[in-house]
Amino acid sequence: MNKLQIDIVSDIACPWCAIGYARLEQAMAKLGSDYECNVQWHAFELNPGHDGQGEPILPALARKYGRSEDEMRAGQSQMMAIAKDLGINFEKLQERYTCNTFDAHRLVKWADEHGQQTAMKQALFETYFGKGLDVSDLDILLSCVEGLGLDVEQARKVLASDLYTDEVRADEAKYQGAGVSSVPAFIINNQYLISGAQEPDTLVKALQDISAESPQAG
Repeated sequence: MNKLQIDIVSDIACPWCAIGYARLEQAMAKLGSDYECNVQWHAFELNPGHDGQGEPILPALARKYGRSEDEMRAGQSQMMAIAKDLGINFEKLQERYTCNTFDAHRLVKWADEHGQQTAMKQALFETYFGKGLDVSDLDILLSCVEGLGLDVEQARKVLASDLYTDEVRADEAKYQGAGVSSVPAFIINNQYLISGAQEPDTLVKALQDISAESPQAG
């Protein structure tokens, strides 16, 4: 058995992170039962200083990257087509608003304690990119919890507290300190970095090569 530890550094507000994980899922399926992949998610904030009311995503991105809104719309449309082929919902990608994702990251940490880390991450992607809802809003976050069948009142208490704040901050400090400046970033077996939302076949080859070289390979 070949064992692979896959640490994913990502933000809920990053469309390529959702695409990257969907491609990773395809790659893991292609690797088959000879490989045991343990996936762990880690926090990264693309817009850590965001507070207050959000703004429409297209002008916000245009300003951030020094491009026109039409250019940003074309890029988002391309991502929507890629997502559709992967079976993930990006219907509201161009209609969403900017928002703070810190509490959403805390919720992912909490969900990990209940074995639902990946499911929570995917629910947040669906809520933000598919439904265009504000993933900094308490009621929206709790609806994700309810949708996964987790304890809503427990989650409410977590979000009303500072629980998991240190864990999220530690993630951000660790991976930024290690040189991760863009997401998604996949760290394999605590040693090898794969940057960006690579195609499934590219990931399969990389994971096979890493498994063959890594001391963790079975």
